[in-house]
Amino acid sequence: MSKKNLQLFETVYQQCYPMVLQMCLGFMKGDNDLAKDLSQEVFINIWNALDTFKNQSSHKTWVYRVTVNTCLQYLRKEKKKKRISLEKVENSLADNQHDQNLDQNKTLYLAIGQLEDLDRLIIMMVLEGQDYDTISEILGIKPTNVRVKIHRIKKRLKKILNNER
Repeated sequence: MSKKNLQLFETVYQQCYPMVLQMCLGFMKGDNDLAKDLSQEVFINIWNALDTFKNQSSHKTWVYRVTVNTCLQYLRKEKKKKRISLEKVENSLADNQHDQNLDQNKTLYLAIGQLEDLDRLIIMMVLEGQDYDTISEILGIKPTNVRVKIHRIKKRLKKILNNER
């Protein structure tokens, strides 16, 4: 790898690590250790693909795409390994929500964890402060579709957090 690419990687790592970790936390339902492992996997993938970056988008957008793809790939592998019934997850969430010591962030991550993969991705980008146009570019859908999806996701999260179906 060239010195230029090494410097680019270091810059991308310094600028994007907090964002990548936050996204991974959302995908891993607040499990800090798994999120850190997955973040490391994301940056390994970035390192391996740095020579293929074509500057057609910003580095941050590219890192988002790599993060999303890495997280989705991990989830697919895990889904094949074990299948947990939705009822078990809901019961676990209900039990956890009654625990007085449960951190609010953990509750939010558990609720986000019940969303579909794409919805989870979108809400994590919203929590990161990404605008509709950026989310649209990353996902390859129109900004108006992003607005509608975000509205529906928020309604779904509200229902989950209020223990409704």
